[in-house]
Amino acid sequence: MNSTMTEQRVMLADSIARLLRDSVNAPGGQAAVSGGWPAALWRQLEEMGLPMLLVDEVAGGFGGDWEDAQIVAQAMGMYAVGLPLLETMLARRLASRCGIALPGGVVGLAPVALGALERRGDGRAQFTGTLHSVPWGRQLTNVVALFEREGQAQLLVMSRASASDVRESRNPAGEPRDRLSFDAAEVIAAPVDAVLLRDVTYDCALMRVGQIAGALEAVLARSIAYARDRVQFGKPIGQFQVVQQQLAVFGAEVAAAGCAARAAFRSAALGEARFEIAAAKLRANLAIDACTAIAHQVHGAIGFTHEHDLRHYTQRLWSWRSEFGNDRQWSETLGQAVIARGVDAFWADLTRRGDAAALGLAA
Repeated sequence: MNSTMTEQRVMLADSIARLLRDSVNAPGGQAAVSGGWPAALWRQLEEMGLPMLLVDEVAGGFGGDWEDAQIVAQAMGMYAVGLPLLETMLARRLASRCGIALPGGVVGLAPVALGALERRGDGRAQFTGTLHSVPWGRQLTNVVALFEREGQAQLLVMSRASASDVRESRNPAGEPRDRLSFDAAEVIAAPVDAVLLRDVTYDCALMRVGQIAGALEAVLARSIAYARDRVQFGKPIGQFQVVQQQLAVFGAEVAAAGCAARAAFRSAALGEARFEIAAAKLRANLAIDACTAIAHQVHGAIGFTHEHDLRHYTQRLWSWRSEFGNDRQWSETLGQAVIARGVDAFWADLTRRGDAAALGLAA
C-alpha cells in the first residue's frame, strides 16, 4: 500500500470521526442515536461525498474500496449513529455496477423484493409487491431492490413516493425497518448476473461486521471508564480481580472481532472474500454475546436505563447480530465451504488466503 493511500485513509478516518463525534455531542444530536432523522448530519455526510464512496470515479463517485468502507462502517458503529449511510453506499455501488445512474437524495437498499414484475407494451417495467425491513424506508428518496423469479434476477430502482403504503416499524434498537408496498409502480429494471446477486448479502453482512467492530470498541472503552470511576466498598470496581478478569475477556473478544473485520475488508478489497466475510460475521456475532453480557454486568442496572447510552450500543449489537445472516446461517456456510474442498485442504486454503492478503497489502 502506498503512502498516499495511507494518508488519504487517515484523513478520512479523522474527518468522519470528528464529524460524527461533534454531531452526536451537539444539542439535539441524540436524534442520530435514538432513531430520529438528523437532517443536518445527513447533509454533511453527503457534502463529504460518502454516499458515493464505493462508486467508480468514471461514474462520478469517489472510487474508494472496501478498506475505505471499513473506516466509515466502524465509525458509524463507534458513535452509534443511526443513519442509512452504509445502505446508501451499497445501493449506489450496486446500481452503478448495473449501469444505472441514481438521482440525488437518500437511497435505500432492499435485498429482497417479493411480488410481480411486468413489462408494459412500451417496454417500461412495473412492480407490484412488497419490500420488507427496509432501513429508514420512510425517509428514502429512492429504493434499490433485488427481484428474482424463475432463476432470472433484476435490479429494481423505484421511487419511495410511488409506494402505495409505508408500514413503519423498528428493530429492537429502535432503528426504522419499514415495509414498503407498491401497486403497479413504474420502476427502472436492469438484469443482474448470478455473481452480483450472490454478493449482495455478503456485502451487507460485511458492512454490519464493520459496525459491530466499531460498536464493540466503544462499549469496551465505556466499560473500562465506568469500572475506573465507579466506587464500591471503598475502591473503584475496576480494582476487583473478578472485574479485571471479565474486562480482559471483553478485550480479547473485541480484538478478535476487530481482526476478523480487518481481514474480511482487506480480502474484499483484493477480490473474492466470501469465506472471510462469513467467518467475520460469525465471529462478530459470537463476540456480541460475550461482550454485551460483560458490559451490562459491569454497569449494573444503570446500563439498562433510557438515559444511559450503553443501551444504544447493546441494543444495536443485538439487532445487527441477526441481520444479514445469523450464527446458524454463517456456520453452515463455512461448513459447506470446508466440505466442498475437503478437510485435508482446509489449512492449505486458509494459509493461501492469508498469504495472498499479505502480498496484496505489500504491493
